[in-house]
Amino acid sequence: MINRPCLQPDEQQPRRTLRAMEAAGAEKGATATVFGEEQEALVLTAWNAMKGDSASLALKFFLRIFEIAPGAKQMFPFLRDAGDAPLESHPKLKTHAVSVFVMACESATQLRNTGDVKVREAALKRLGASHVKAGVEDAHFEVVKTALLDTIRDAVPDMWTPEMKAAWEEAYDQLAAAIKEEMKKAAAA
Repeated sequence: MINRPCLQPDEQQPRRTLRAMEAAGAEKGATATVFGEEQEALVLTAWNAMKGDSASLALKFFLRIFEIAPGAKQMFPFLRDAGDAPLESHPKLKTHAVSVFVMACESATQLRNTGDVKVREAALKRLGASHVKAGVEDAHFEVVKTALLDTIRDAVPDMWTPEMKAAWEEAYDQLAAAIKEEMKKAAAA
């Protein structure tokens, strides 16, 4: 994981969609679920409600990751030498958490009726390489997914429904599939 936002609009960067990756053979056996208007509306409604508190929610998201998988702290070089300092006040963790949380949520809102998550090619390559370097495995993606869903559920409890959960799961799964494909390429290089 990196310390900079990865999905900022940049028309100079080529974009890659999940459907395009599937057509090229990425994530063989996986199929994209087309996101309908209802799923898109659920994700957008939740993200719009959370945006104003994204810094606080991002930190809760990462603290939840470390609660589920305490050993994950060692995957972040800036936390290895943190000592006994509380994670809540670690400035690099806060910055990184916001970057990752906003990227995940913004990518979810980009899932349109076509079923595509649009992500800059350069961002995917950086994510793939940094995740390989950190030793990220499939199980880690599941931890992050659980922490993300828990954070969103707790942030918008009055809106949280099985349908909203399914919409966020689908959006996250498609982003994770794109990152995993780049990890395979980075590992092979």
